[in-house]
Amino acid sequence: MRTLSYLFIGIFFGIVMYKSEAASWFRIYEMFQFQSFHMYGIIGSALMLGVLGVQLIKRNNIKSFFGEPIKFVPKDKGFTRYIVGGIIFGLGWALAGSCPGPIYTLIGAGYVSILVVLLGAILGTFIYGLLQKKLPH
Repeated sequence: MRTLSYLFIGIFFGIVMYKSEAASWFRIYEMFQFQSFHMYGIIGSALMLGVLGVQLIKRNNIKSFFGEPIKFVPKDKGFTRYIVGGIIFGLGWALAGSCPGPIYTLIGAGYVSILVVLLGAILGTFIYGLLQKKLPH
């Protein structure tokens, strides 16, 4: 049952990404060229909804869909790892024209060339798994 609910949430997310043009390579290109506010508006509204959602969950002790308490584990404070990770993520996003979220949406929309991006994401995740113990966290 849990897997089925995740599947429907993922399908809904994919439809929203496609219809809002957040999965569009041209919209992403416009964003990195500072030619359009469209993607910044989507990212900014998602950030605001996320902040509001987390605050509501914390203040009202809201439980998950399955009745489990939702726990937020504080992350270690650090600056360098977030800057380096953000730069690597941003460069990959700019070069590939897609962040991890819309990869499946673009494949589902019929953009076969995005399979190269998916393979690159899987390879990058595998390499990170190999190097994880050697990297500063």
